[in-house]
Amino acid sequence: MNKTFILDTNVLLLDPLAINKFGPNNKVFIPLTVIEELDRFKKDQNENGRNARYFSRLIDGFRTEGSLFKGVTLEHGGTLQISVSKEYKGNAGSGLKLDLNDNIILASALNLKEAGENVTLITKDINLRIKSDAVNIHAEDYETTDVTVDELYSGQRQVPFDIEKIEEFEKERFLKLEPGDIPSIYPNEYLILVDKNNPFKKVLGRFHAKKGGIVPLIKPKEGVWGIHPKNIEQQFALDALLNNEINLVSLVGKAGTGKTLLAIAAGLECAITKQNYSRVLVSRPIVPMGRDLGFLPGDINEKLGPWMQPIFDNIDFLFGNQRARNEMTTWDELINQGLLHVEPLTYIRGRSLPQQYMIVDESQNLTPHEIKTIITRAGEGTKIVLTGDSEQIDNPYLDSLNNGLVYTIDKLKGEEIVAHVKLSVGERSPLSEIASKLL
Repeated sequence: MNKTFILDTNVLLLDPLAINKFGPNNKVFIPLTVIEELDRFKKDQNENGRNARYFSRLIDGFRTEGSLFKGVTLEHGGTLQISVSKEYKGNAGSGLKLDLNDNIILASALNLKEAGENVTLITKDINLRIKSDAVNIHAEDYETTDVTVDELYSGQRQVPFDIEKIEEFEKERFLKLEPGDIPSIYPNEYLILVDKNNPFKKVLGRFHAKKGGIVPLIKPKEGVWGIHPKNIEQQFALDALLNNEINLVSLVGKAGTGKTLLAIAAGLECAITKQNYSRVLVSRPIVPMGRDLGFLPGDINEKLGPWMQPIFDNIDFLFGNQRARNEMTTWDELINQGLLHVEPLTYIRGRSLPQQYMIVDESQNLTPHEIKTIITRAGEGTKIVLTGDSEQIDNPYLDSLNNGLVYTIDKLKGEEIVAHVKLSVGERSPLSEIASKLL
């Protein structure tokens, strides 16, 4: 039976192209009240405003193909219909007061259901999904990926091998993989090779898709700006961060796992010590946790100070390590020389960033469209590092699965210039670790 999907306003604000995501032969129904709600967002200068304006232009283009009231054909073969809701008179929705937009959307669903259509309401609003169940309307969340948190690609796995293979890898620094040795392996996936007969014998490697085998990790003997990896996951992360063949790295982990510190240390190593990049650009979205501070006085640097302080905390730590080794360069000097730049993501649209080591911190607070905007800024020779914790989201329109960081990991995991590492072991302090686990 063909389905009818009714879209709520928050779905279109998150993804203005959502009307194309529901398969052929199905109908996408948008109540007129949703268009009216979108109209209130169109003047906003944030992502919601841009998506509202984009959707309005998209719908206006369909008007040339027929009547939106009767329904027009979408590119994939489905149907789009926009209509005014009639007041519902049935028993199931007798308690609905149509002075609320959510109830008008429910009335539309009930009318379509009683007309014999197989109705599903798609909304990001938890309370609206609860109200839908109360009137016997099937409701679902809208996700940008098809995976659950447990199914999300981790970027690493443990594989049992014969000791002969492991010794060959250690001797030749390469191990050719035959078809079927490791099923469904992705480019740049990190591997822990374990002896089948001795679980304490372990060797680390990375799958190199072009060579068709496993290669050893990059292991700087002197560390990276005073930083040495404290666990296997951090060894994987440093390899991805220091590898010039990998142009996009995503690091996901809870607080205290070293995501930002490792990324900044590797960026300074690659751009300043090895001079493989022209500068290090560190950025983060301006999304507050809890109540916003409101207006901040001062020039641009003073306004951005509270937002960028977590980045400067990590930089201070790294330069503290450098001063301990009697290397007296300060990060102020690097900023003045243009080798280190810290800025918000607000003004990145329209820019081109060649030969830069770009770190985007707290990227779980970005939408899939914002992540796409950032990655498409990358010019020739630029490397982008995305760090974040998909469980700590301050953006009210995002959750652990529809945020831009998770979306990027899921969509780009099969590319040869992309690597992903999940960090789970906290190394900040014993107190930070128990707080992450128990609070």
